[in-house]
Amino acid sequence: MEDMVEIIGVRFKKNGKIYFFAPGSNKPKVGEKVVVETARGVECGEVAIEPRMEPESNIVGNLRTIVRIATPKDLKSLELNRTREAEAAKVCEEKIAEHGLDMKLVDVECTFDNNKLLFYFTADSRVDFRELVKELAGIFRTRIELRQIGVRDEAKMLGGIGVCGRPFCCKTFLSEFQPVSIKMAKEQGLSLNPTKISGTCGRLMCCLKYEQDFYDVEYRNTPKVGALVTTPSFRGYVEEVNLITGKLRVRPEKGEEPPQVFDKKDIKLIKDAKPTEKEDMRSLKKLEGK
Repeated sequence: MEDMVEIIGVRFKKNGKIYFFAPGSNKPKVGEKVVVETARGVECGEVAIEPRMEPESNIVGNLRTIVRIATPKDLKSLELNRTREAEAAKVCEEKIAEHGLDMKLVDVECTFDNNKLLFYFTADSRVDFRELVKELAGIFRTRIELRQIGVRDEAKMLGGIGVCGRPFCCKTFLSEFQPVSIKMAKEQGLSLNPTKISGTCGRLMCCLKYEQDFYDVEYRNTPKVGALVTTPSFRGYVEEVNLITGKLRVRPEKGEEPPQVFDKKDIKLIKDAKPTEKEDMRSLKKLEGK
């Protein structure tokens, strides 16, 4: 039997990735703040998973023990850090304008121990920000780090309303981005028009992934358009497939009878459809998920 270890799950950003730690003698509850030691130094995060037993094989690397449940002093430090981040963002934007740098500041993060300020930005190309770092280090008297992020990360940080009328999934509950592809949109019968399958960030919508497992199964077990099949009434070729309802429209192989609709379970495949020529997707490649 596999060994079990006690863990708690901690996240450092809202809806961010959950990291495992050993609770030790502490028994924090979900929503409580805890101070932990990470590769970046001492950090304060929020408990997302209460102490529980987990198979040792699920643990990657050494499991560090949380330092303590956050004290009122720790919570006060967090508030001061938020104020410092707002001030740093204002100064950084002014300096970006002064240097004429082609970059957009997205977010600022101050580490819990005030040992480093991280500035997240987007840019269309490589930016030489060495002078900017020197100025910021001189102003704030601490370590400065600038990180270039992608448009998906920018959307997750800033938030907004999607085309569905609801807040961004990445901002509300998605802890990690899942790979999304044009193939998913095609198999789901969606328009390949970039404006209709792209999110506000300009990349393929994350929600294409939600139902893809269903489509993967149904696509493998359903005759394709152009396949030769036999129905309770005749032999014919599949003209249209609806994976959601399980209905197929079949045109008779011979004769001038109109096509008829049949349930997938009443149809037997004789010969699968010939592979079609590969569609030209070059104009859509830029939409592929990271």
